[in-house]
Amino acid sequence: MARVTTGITSSHIPALGAAIQTGKTEDAYWGPVFNGYKSIKDWIAKEENMPDVVVLVYNDHASAFDMNCIPTFAIGCAESFKPADEGWGPRPVPDVIGHPDLAWHIAQSLILDDFDMTIFNKMDVDHGCTIPLSMMFGEPDEWPCKVIPLPVNVVTYPPPSGARCFALGDSIKAAVESFPEDLNVHVWGTGGMSHQLQGPRAGLINKEFDLDFIDQLINDPEALSKKPHIDYLREAGSEGIELVMWLIMRGALGDKVKDLYNFYHIPASNTALGALILQPEETAGEPLNPRKVLSGGTFDKEPA
Repeated sequence: MARVTTGITSSHIPALGAAIQTGKTEDAYWGPVFNGYKSIKDWIAKEENMPDVVVLVYNDHASAFDMNCIPTFAIGCAESFKPADEGWGPRPVPDVIGHPDLAWHIAQSLILDDFDMTIFNKMDVDHGCTIPLSMMFGEPDEWPCKVIPLPVNVVTYPPPSGARCFALGDSIKAAVESFPEDLNVHVWGTGGMSHQLQGPRAGLINKEFDLDFIDQLINDPEALSKKPHIDYLREAGSEGIELVMWLIMRGALGDKVKDLYNFYHIPASNTALGALILQPEETAGEPLNPRKVLSGGTFDKEPA
């Protein structure tokens, strides 16, 4: 049967794509960020770690949806998805190739679990989806695995609660495990970390909040899932609510996980950036960085 073997989190900052396209991945500013992702790229490139399918949780930035259509949870069931982006046009990246059989199976299972999924058979995917793929896989002619896009509304209030996202992840795990094909499935939660893009608090970054969030995500996600929206807004900025999408990933991994790798860096553009590899404890491999001190020591608080 299929199984969820790994959860990965990643920021999806659009400036990362610009850095790739303009050859700035090794300069003084962006070099530490891309160095922090190198361990993930090396890890995922190994045959035993490469997913067959990624369920990629992200938020659309008015590329596929607008104020006329605001699905709380959506799932892409198409054969492929073209890249798009707001304002600037699509980045020069490959089309995202879907896995319709598994996507439809997950959609049916989630709906029968009382999640009202919006199903899309035609949908463009923007930087929320493609930036994490570029950060993990570089600039290939085609992405090395299939992807099921799962957009979440964290742009227009009210977004879904952390508890609902955590429960959705658990249902995704059950759906994957009931699929008869032998597949290595990853669930990626993207977005975040703390940031605000407009208003008097534009540029807000809250390192203490971010590191506490990572600690709880690993060790006490159920308590973290009860954090109210206002806490994200107050402590992590107006766009910090994107972090609830990480809870979907965490809910898909079961009770206990092993932290294989985590990376935190500030600033990246005007946001905090985080990336993790987590695996279910019973099937986890060896940690990549036991001390978790990366990028010049920007991650200076070790999760328990």
